[in-house]
Amino acid sequence: MLRSEQHILDVNDIQLSVHVAGPEDGQPVWLLHGFPECWYSWRHQMQALADAGYRAFAPEMRGYGRSSAPAAIEAYDILTICADIQRAMDHFGHQQVAMVGHDWGANIAWYLALLEPERVKVVSGMSVPFGGRPKRPIIDMMRERFKDKFLYILYFQEPGPAEAELEADIPRTLRILMHGRPNSGNGLISEKPADSRWLNDYTDPGEPPAWCPPEAFDVYVETYLDNGFHGPINWYRNYERNWERTADLAGKQVLQPAQFIIGDRDPVGKLESFTIERMPQVVPRVEQHIIERCGHWVQSQKPEEVNALLLDFLRRHY
Repeated sequence: MLRSEQHILDVNDIQLSVHVAGPEDGQPVWLLHGFPECWYSWRHQMQALADAGYRAFAPEMRGYGRSSAPAAIEAYDILTICADIQRAMDHFGHQQVAMVGHDWGANIAWYLALLEPERVKVVSGMSVPFGGRPKRPIIDMMRERFKDKFLYILYFQEPGPAEAELEADIPRTLRILMHGRPNSGNGLISEKPADSRWLNDYTDPGEPPAWCPPEAFDVYVETYLDNGFHGPINWYRNYERNWERTADLAGKQVLQPAQFIIGDRDPVGKLESFTIERMPQVVPRVEQHIIERCGHWVQSQKPEEVNALLLDFLRRHY
């Protein structure tokens, strides 16, 4: 069982919950979770890092769990979320860190590497690659490309319907998304009408996958019981604001040693195939790894392989 301590920080006008494990003098490694996840998705990595002498910091990201979940959509733009972590690093006195993220957390990790080139010494992104700031908002391109199809990100744009669907039965929602086996299509994109509901493509498997045992599943469910999904989904409603607020980062590269890990069965790989191919142009020192027989929840599904890659990367560069 993972031994960790929880800190509730007052940073960036919110309360941020951060779970910490490992020796107090260990080099700090930040672990940023994605959607729909929780800090406990990093339990295997936190234990491995602690055993290797590092000190692991796993926040409950803005909108999740014990952290604050502001109502305003604009409270979830990428620079605001990055600032949560920057101010938390200030709180702990971190001068140099390793930044690791999965899914949305990977996107935050990539941007923190751009924003903090001296403090973020190394960066590891899982499942979501980095292609730099686009020439126009990504959401505009999605609307053009998927105007006649269902895309979950476009479905998320209108406040209300997605929250109502996902919150109707939180354990069912999490079971479905963890298994990630739609009745047709890949679950993220579908030929069904653009105004359809998301989860009607799925059958409830009745129990979480083997990689999420009951005690872990309980932590996931508890994460969403108090504040629901409005905060996490609001991350997806800031593509235009993110683009506007990052103008000064246009053309910048992530120059630190970097790592990218993705499962060979991760549907994000197909959605982001172009970005993965061009990532070395924007992240020239990136080491890319594909884990076989693995879906989207890579650090939970294949913890031993992820831990081996991450620890080797940290030993060589951090």
